[in-house]
Amino acid sequence: MKILLTGGTGFIGSAVLDQLVAAGHRVTAVVRSQKSSLHVQDAGATGIIGDLFNADWLAAELRGHDAAIHTAAGGNEHDAELNDAVIDAAIAAFSGTQKPFVHTGGIWVYGSNPAITEASPLAPPDLTSWRLTGEQRLLESGIKASVVQPGIVYGHGKGIPAMFAGSVDAGSVTLFGGGDQRWTTVHVDDLADLYVRVLEQAPGGRTYVGASGHNPTVRELGEALGEVTPEDPATTIERLGGFGEALLLDQQASGQRAKSELGWQPTRPSLVDELRAGYVEAA
Repeated sequence: MKILLTGGTGFIGSAVLDQLVAAGHRVTAVVRSQKSSLHVQDAGATGIIGDLFNADWLAAELRGHDAAIHTAAGGNEHDAELNDAVIDAAIAAFSGTQKPFVHTGGIWVYGSNPAITEASPLAPPDLTSWRLTGEQRLLESGIKASVVQPGIVYGHGKGIPAMFAGSVDAGSVTLFGGGDQRWTTVHVDDLADLYVRVLEQAPGGRTYVGASGHNPTVRELGEALGEVTPEDPATTIERLGGFGEALLLDQQASGQRAKSELGWQPTRPSLVDELRAGYVEAA
């Protein structure tokens, strides 16, 4: 298939790009600069410079493709606006077709929950509450749309866990809160495999939790690197704001729907094992 990918130079998107190319798909990656265009070209894609906030432009590009995957995120106050524009474009371009569209959500929308499934109540922190309206609109739009909800994504020394590795001071790691909360986790390469499976197999109108089933406590993660120092949760929130509030969520998930419906089988080392090995980003 000819697939349009957003976020192809990002942490998740670059892994998805690699697996799409390996699966034999032709990939067009939307980028913001000539440098990024050359980067995705080296990975086997065709780069196209464009503005994802321009829904009309994106819809026109989408009409020339067989499918699309959206992994781009600004990581700032414009994320909601970006997602709305991409959703608008996908609905406009793919309405009346069976072209699949895979959207990126997040596990935090379920709030603290010891057994998250796609049917669990939604209780997002303020940081991600904006996701709900757009994702509901997308899934009810009638196009062949799916939402992947990644847990804490790790691998290759990157992602949120890199904050742990980068905070080691004389063998001691400061935790987020007391450290008893559990995090859902997924290796970025396993997650990329899930995106490809959703693209190729999912019927549309569904969400898929992207979690390996390894749900370590934050204390266990810190102890994989050294001695740990708990932090008052209020201090974590004061230090990191809404992001800190999200990191304090106590969550567990197995990703069973993706495993049973799509044959997804995460195989990469656990986050605890990767942290024990040093968790250094490759040069």
